Amino acid sequence: MALQPSLQNALVIAGKYDAPHTLEIFLDYVCPFSAKISLAIDSVLRPLFAPGGKYDGKVKLIFRNQVQPWHGSSTFVHEAGIAVARIAPEDFWKFSLALFKRQGEYFDIPTSTLTPVQIRENLAKLVAETIGADKAAQFGDLLSLKSTPNGGVAVTDDLKYTIKYSRQNGIHVSPTVLWDGLIANEISSSWGEKEWTDFLEKKVTV
Repeated sequence: MALQPSLQNALVIAGKYDAPHTLEIFLDYVCPFSAKISLAIDSVLRPLFAPGGKYDGKVKLIFRNQVQPWHGSSTFVHEAGIAVARIAPEDFWKFSLALFKRQGEYFDIPTSTLTPVQIRENLAKLVAETIGADKAAQFGDLLSLKSTPNGGVAVTDDLKYTIKYSRQNGIHVSPTVLWDGLIANEISSSWGEKEWTDFLEKKVTV
């Protein structure tokens, strides 16, 4: 498991960073199946890996940003997630859940007539609604274009890291799940408590 320091505090969304087992889930904010599995993450997995949970100290859960370029807004929504990870790591999952619930606003047709600036402005409003207006101002600063014509924004390097990580590991679609570094093809976005409980009982060995 690898995770660069600037993202460690946010993208480990459940469990302790030094837990021996690692569950990585590659998610796209504008993927309906990612939104579906996010509900299981929140209601099933996070409680199991939290302090006092059955697998406390045994498993950590990492959110992996999976940009899918066939959706034009995917880059912008993942910029937003990474920006929140930078300014308010403790609120990253809260914001991510809110974005999954509102993902329809960022689908292809609703965003087809919007400029990148307008999409980022809408995301800043969601940040204000979700984690506070004070954070929205910092968020806006991180997503302001740099002075060079093709320099991106302040989180572009972190975005590049997440994309390179996916590419080198052959991750093509979301959600894709890795258990201890290997793709677990049997996992489905439709899994509920029983399927996840059965999987973890078989896989956790510590």
